[in-house]
Amino acid sequence: MSNAFVRWIDGKQFIGIDSTNHSVVLSTPDEGVGMKPSDLLLVALASCTAVDVVEILAKKRLHLQSLEISANGEQETDPPWTFRRIQLHYVLRGADLTETAVRQAIDLSQGKYCSVAATLRGVAEITTSFTILHG
Repeated sequence: MSNAFVRWIDGKQFIGIDSTNHSVVLSTPDEGVGMKPSDLLLVALASCTAVDVVEILAKKRLHLQSLEISANGEQETDPPWTFRRIQLHYVLRGADLTETAVRQAIDLSQGKYCSVAATLRGVAEITTSFTILHG
């Protein structure tokens, strides 16, 4: 079972602690000291799928040199500012990566393995794209 703990520090500043005792500072933009909680959701989605894609490509015996994922979310303009659309763009580097293998890895992550994507699905439309850099 997963669990997390959030402690108020001061003003609009908080610290979030996960089940393995790692922490992240959170705040509102006007405090300027930590991540916005809504941005942390995008980080959670991108990192969840990143773990999957790295593992899937490794199982395919494809050498991945680097992976970066940008997550751009479009939120409603009124409270509670729900994410309606999230675009994930993967930039992968590896000499032997193929479009087919990368697409399969992303699709497996999004459709089967990533718990964050599964949680968001139905609330936000998640779209993906990728760029492969060789060499």
